[in-house]
Amino acid sequence: MQKVVVIDGCRTPFLRSGTDYMDLMSYQLGGFAIKGLLNKTGIDPEKVDNVIMGNVISNVKTPNVAREAALMAGVPNTVPCRTVSQACISANRAIADGCLEIMAGHADVVIAGGVDHTSDTPILFPRKMRKKLFMAQRLKTIGDNLKFITSLRPSDFVPERPAVAEYTTNKVMGADCDIMAARFEIPREEQDAFAVRSHQLAAKAHEDGHLPAEMVEVNNPPKFKAINRDNGVRGNSTIEKVAKLRPAFDKKFGTLTAANSSFLTDGASAVLLMSEEKAKELGLTPKAEVVDFAFTGQRLEDELLLGPAYATSKLLKRQNMTLDDLDVIEFHEAFAGQILSNIKALASDEFAKENLGRDKAVGEVPMDKFNLWGGSLSIGHPFGATGGRLLTTTANRLKKEGGTYGLLAACAAGAHGHAMLIKRYE
Repeated sequence: MQKVVVIDGCRTPFLRSGTDYMDLMSYQLGGFAIKGLLNKTGIDPEKVDNVIMGNVISNVKTPNVAREAALMAGVPNTVPCRTVSQACISANRAIADGCLEIMAGHADVVIAGGVDHTSDTPILFPRKMRKKLFMAQRLKTIGDNLKFITSLRPSDFVPERPAVAEYTTNKVMGADCDIMAARFEIPREEQDAFAVRSHQLAAKAHEDGHLPAEMVEVNNPPKFKAINRDNGVRGNSTIEKVAKLRPAFDKKFGTLTAANSSFLTDGASAVLLMSEEKAKELGLTPKAEVVDFAFTGQRLEDELLLGPAYATSKLLKRQNMTLDDLDVIEFHEAFAGQILSNIKALASDEFAKENLGRDKAVGEVPMDKFNLWGGSLSIGHPFGATGGRLLTTTANRLKKEGGTYGLLAACAAGAHGHAMLIKRYE
C-alpha cells in the first residue's frame, strides 16, 4: 500500500451561527477553505485526483456540496467530487476515504475536509403541506388551482423547527450528555473548569499565531468585510462567570450549560493528502504521515458520546501502543461533560473490562498533551468540518512541539466514534 502523508490543512474562521456568514451558502464556505488550501500549498489544481467533503446539514440546492465548493475554488471540472455524511465525524470520514483511495493506488492527490452552515439550515413545511405542494405540480385548470388554494389552512404554513436530536431516541444530544455526566459522576464545577480552560487556551493560541496560521481570511460579499478570527473564543472566561449560568437541557438536575457546551457554528476545513511518492515528485514536504484510523459504533441509549474512548482503545490496541506513546492528543469537545466522561472511561479498569475487551484501563490521559490550543467548546464545531481542524491542529502541534505521534478522536451523533493516529514526518 502507498504511504499517505498530510501536506497541510486550511480552514475558514469558525463563526457562531447567525453572525457574519448569514448571507453565504455552504458551498461558498467550502470553496473558501479549498481555495485557501490550494494557495497555501501551491499545488496545481490540475494535480488533484479527488475532492471529498463531509457535510451534515445539506442545502437542497447543492446536495453534492463538495462539487460546488471545488468548482468555486478553481478545481477543474474533470476532478470527481463527492460529499459524505457521518454526523460530527463527517470530515473524519472524508479524510479516511481519501486515505483509503491513496493507499489502494486509486489516487495520489486528494483534498478532503468538510463544511457545515447551520445559519443556512433548510426550514421545512409540515408533511401535509409538502404533500399538497407536491400534488400541485399536476394542477392544470383554473378550477384545479382554486380547489388547491381553498384547501390551504393556516397550520399548513407553520414551519417545522429544526432540532439537533437523535432520530432513534428523540433525545437532544445535550440531554444524553447530562445523563452520561451523571453516570460518570462529573460535577458541574469540573465541567465549567474544563470549558474555561478551552477558551483560555484558544485565546492564547490565537495570540501566539497558532490558530490564525491554520486559517484563510474570508472576505464576505457584498461589503467584503475581512473575517480572520474565530468569534466564539472568550479569552476572558472565568469559572466565576460561567458558574452563574443555568442548566440548558435538564433544567432541574442538569449540569450542562451554554458555557460548557459547544455552540452552533458555521465553517469549513480542507486538508491536502498525498502519497509519499507523489509528494516527493512534486517537491512538497509533508507535515505528517497517516499511520492508522478506526471507526466505532456504540449503544444509542447510553453511549452516544463515548466514541473517543471506544475508538482510541480500538486503535491503540491494533497498533500495540499506549497513551504514554503519544505526544499530542486532540479530542473533539462536544461538551465538557463528554470530554471528562471519555477521559474517565479510558482510565477505568471496570469500563475497560465491561466494554472494551481489555484486562485493565487504557490509561490516564495526560492533560499536558491534551487540546493545548483550545477545542470545539471555544473554537466552535461546524458539524461536517471539525475533523479537518483536528487533523490540521494535530499535525501542526507535532511539528511545533517536536513530538512523534499524535492522536485525534471524536464522537458523533448516531453513537459513532473515530480516532486517527498520525506521525510527524521526518
